[in-house]
Amino acid sequence: MTILALVGWVLFLLLAFVLRSVMQYRATGKTGFVGVHGRPLSAAWWGGFLFVLATIGCPIACALDLLGMVTSSVRLSPSMQWLAMALYGIGLLGTLWAQVTMGASWRIGVDPSAKTQLVTRGPFGWVRNPIFSCMMVLALGLAILVPTWMSWLSVLALFVGLQIQVRIIEEPYLLRTHGDSYQRYAQSTGRFVPGMGRLHAQ
Repeated sequence: MTILALVGWVLFLLLAFVLRSVMQYRATGKTGFVGVHGRPLSAAWWGGFLFVLATIGCPIACALDLLGMVTSSVRLSPSMQWLAMALYGIGLLGTLWAQVTMGASWRIGVDPSAKTQLVTRGPFGWVRNPIFSCMMVLALGLAILVPTWMSWLSVLALFVGLQIQVRIIEEPYLLRTHGDSYQRYAQSTGRFVPGMGRLHAQ
């Protein structure tokens, strides 16, 4: 299961980051990679740091498990293995679908000077951040496959990092950029889960 999880994570990185950046560059002349901003130890910095920590935490957890350095005594039943793989598949396909739906508006990070189109169709009609929601589902599936403390720490880092990124960085940017349009959209659409995390009227 550990090798399967490692291959799954590499596949996710190749499809959701490398291939998507190449496609974005061909379509727009830009990779869409904005990167991490903010002074060291600021909220923006912590959001980016935790995201990177989660990104490298999963393959490191797999490597340590293969080496016998950080292992788990939990033996997964066949049903749990299938559940984990289903979560991974749903998370991967959902992430790619949401990325394609964003089109030219897709970015990794936020460029405060850029004004992208507000996307509300497809999976964005259910939640405002479907890419992040699906990434959490995917990471959960991989952590079940390799249930070590380091795997679960990576999931926690991803969860906290995404909360910081969305609440402190992206939502204020979208409100400044799209104003009432985003306010109305956020009042009717959940943040990560349908119906949950909707913004209140200001």
